[in-house]
Amino acid sequence: QVQLVESGGGLVQAGDSLRLSCATSGRTFSSSSMGWFRQAPGKEREFVAAISWSGGSTYYADSVKGRFTISRDNAKNTVYLQMNSLKPEDTAVYSCAAGPKYYVDYVKASGYIYWGQGTQVTVSS
Repeated sequence: QVQLVESGGGLVQAGDSLRLSCATSGRTFSSSSMGWFRQAPGKEREFVAAISWSGGSTYYADSVKGRFTISRDNAKNTVYLQMNSLKPEDTAVYSCAAGPKYYVDYVKASGYIYWGQGTQVTVSS
């Protein structure tokens, strides 16, 4: 069983930065694609960013491209989401997810196997 634990969320002002971390247990992290999703109140869960198992490829939603950066440290079994220039519309619960090694449809939540509980990010205007 793989466990994912997010941290780093909080309350910030518009324009501020936050770095989310997702620490994973188990020996499968280095062979897993990883993704970040978010869900705002009353809205559906949406794709934010994803990174391939090697870290060589990254993918972003248009709404965060240029502001967010996903990265991973396979030695620490951790994936990160650096969020800069935060906007009130970024307010949501952010969750990380682990998927198959060669998962190609990164934007689809249904393909990910393991999920964390999520961490709240609130951006005030």
